[in-house]
Amino acid sequence: MRENSLTEYELRAVRPEAETEKKTFDLRRSAFVILLAGLAVVALLSIGIGAVEISPLQALAILARQAGVEIPAAFSAQQESVLLYIRLPRVILGLAVGASLAVAGAVLQSLFRNPLADPGLIGVSSGSALAVAAAIVLGEGLSLSFLAFNKPYFLPFAAFFGGLATTMFIYRIGRQKTGANMATMLLAGIAVNAFAVAGIGLMSFLATDAQLRNIMFWNLGSLGGATWNALAVAAPLILVSVFFLLRMARPLNVILLGETEARHLGVNTERLKWQAICLVALAVGASVAAAGAIGFVGLIVPHLLRLTVGADHRFLLRNAAAAGAILVVGADVLARNALAPAEMPIGIITALAGAPFFIWLLLKKNV
Repeated sequence: MRENSLTEYELRAVRPEAETEKKTFDLRRSAFVILLAGLAVVALLSIGIGAVEISPLQALAILARQAGVEIPAAFSAQQESVLLYIRLPRVILGLAVGASLAVAGAVLQSLFRNPLADPGLIGVSSGSALAVAAAIVLGEGLSLSFLAFNKPYFLPFAAFFGGLATTMFIYRIGRQKTGANMATMLLAGIAVNAFAVAGIGLMSFLATDAQLRNIMFWNLGSLGGATWNALAVAAPLILVSVFFLLRMARPLNVILLGETEARHLGVNTERLKWQAICLVALAVGASVAAAGAIGFVGLIVPHLLRLTVGADHRFLLRNAAAAGAILVVGADVLARNALAPAEMPIGIITALAGAPFFIWLLLKKNV
């Protein structure tokens, strides 16, 4: 193995310096604790801030009441309804979506060995967005009862299966006799993304004014449609996929050495890539189905964490889950309150933060 062929953050993941290993481990553990504390703060802000103010004590009293415990804190019926049926499912969905996008981005950056990779790279987001646009514009003309447009799960399932089908198509293109070629998949993803943008443009051209607003809001992402029913569909898929992605930490560390070296160390690289791609498609597809396409989360979070706490996936993936959840829930707080009573799509906020960061990455040396 030639270590000079590895990037700096890959070397830190597979062979940390002995004299700094304990210090690095403490930093990683401290970072996770800090992120969890920040996550709690952001969740409380999201629950409490809005047209109806809810204090942390009132929120605790409302939740305790649901468990049959009374806490001496006064709250109104309106505050209880807003917390239980609007803000709580919204916060939980934001946590799940943010964690899944960030973890998926971290895994893809390792598989492609490219710090600029994100979930949109393999076509999940664009495929989901195209499926939703087609469903919004063409769905009213479908006569089949199980695809009735007024069913609440029609658009989420269209988004999920659109993203999954796109990912499988790209993987099939990249698969060769010697295994999946990540460079070919990257190029196929670029081509499919361009096709999806053209398809969305065509659907936008054919759409009515109401349909066009729906397409735009979905493509930019929002937690405004969060309900307990939506969570019941999306949350199990997201949690299962994120759980198994977190369990891939050790083989992902090994594959940073290179596929040949990883195979010599006993890692089935083809199975690892196949499983990782499928799990990323599941996580991102379910997230887009529930909240629309929220960009740049899978790019910003993993790269910043690699720069601060290193690239060891045992720590990187769990830190990414917490940081991604913070970013999405925090962006949702801004989206709801920046132009109140109007609500901005979350994708606008994450793009305003992510686009300058992306340019900074491109300008950096040795990216």
